[in-house]
Amino acid sequence: MRDLLATGRRSFSFEFFPPKDDEGERTLWQTIRQLEPLHPSFVSVTYGAGGSTRDRTVRVTERIASETTLTPVGHLTCVGHGRDELRSIIGRYADAGVRNVLALRGDPPGGPGAAWTPTPGGLSYASELVALVKELGDFSVGVAAFPEGHREASSVEADAAVMRAKADAGADFGITELFFRPADYVALVERCQAAGSAMPIIPGIMPITNLGQIKRFAELSGREVPEEVVRRFDGVSEAPDVRRIGIEIATEMCDDLLRQGAPGLHFYTLNRSTATREIFRSLAVVAEP
Repeated sequence: MRDLLATGRRSFSFEFFPPKDDEGERTLWQTIRQLEPLHPSFVSVTYGAGGSTRDRTVRVTERIASETTLTPVGHLTCVGHGRDELRSIIGRYADAGVRNVLALRGDPPGGPGAAWTPTPGGLSYASELVALVKELGDFSVGVAAFPEGHREASSVEADAAVMRAKADAGADFGITELFFRPADYVALVERCQAAGSAMPIIPGIMPITNLGQIKRFAELSGREVPEEVVRRFDGVSEAPDVRRIGIEIATEMCDDLLRQGAPGLHFYTLNRSTATREIFRSLAVVAEP
C-alpha cells in the first residue's frame, strides 16, 4: 500500500467483518469471490468487539493471502493482547505473506464510550502498535482516522495531533470510519496537514441499505447520521427504495470525494457485495489514475 499510494494511483478496497459461524464464513467467501474480479487494491477483515474474533479474523486473512489473487491487510488491535501476543500475531501474518497491517487501538473492552483500560503488558495507543509492527519487519501500516474527530479527543485539533503521532511512529496511510459529509473528510485532511502530517487518508464508505442499521453503527462511534441524509428517505419504507436511495447517496459522495483529491475509497461491505459492486461500477472517475 505504501508503494501504491506513493505512485499517485488510487486505492479501491473492501472490508469484511469476521463471520460468527461456518455458514457466515461461506457467505463471506462467496462475497470475496464476487469482488475479486474488480481487482481491488486490498481487502481486510476486521476484529470483533474487544478482539473477540481474533483467531477467525487471522485465519480468514491467511486464507485470502494463500487462496486468492487479492492483497489482504491484516487487522490488529491493542485490545486484549500483551506485547508478546501481538508479536506472535504479526509473525503469523508475515508467515502467510501478509505485508500490510491496519494497526488500531480498538474500542475499550467495555464497549464504545467506556473508559480505556490497557491490557496488562500491552499497549495503550495506536502509535505504539504502529511502532511495534514497524520494528518487526518491512510492513506497510495503516491506521484509523476520524473525519469528525475521535469520540475521546478533547478537540479536533487534538485528534489531528494524534494522527501526526501515528505518522511519526511510521504509519503509511489512514482509513476513516464511516461518515456522510465530504466536507468533514476534507476538513480532516486539512487539519492533519496543518499538524504536520502528509500521510494519505482514504475515506471509508458504508452504503445505506438499511437506515436503522446505519444509525446504530453511527451511534457506536458517538455520531449521528446527518439530518440532510435522513431527509432523503422521508416517506420511503420499502426496502428496494431505501437501497436505491442509499446507493445514490454513496455514489454521489464517492464522486465528490475523488474529485476533491481523495487517494481512493474503502468500502465497508457488511459481507455483501451487490451494493458495493453497483457503486464501484457507476463511479464516473473510477478508471482515472
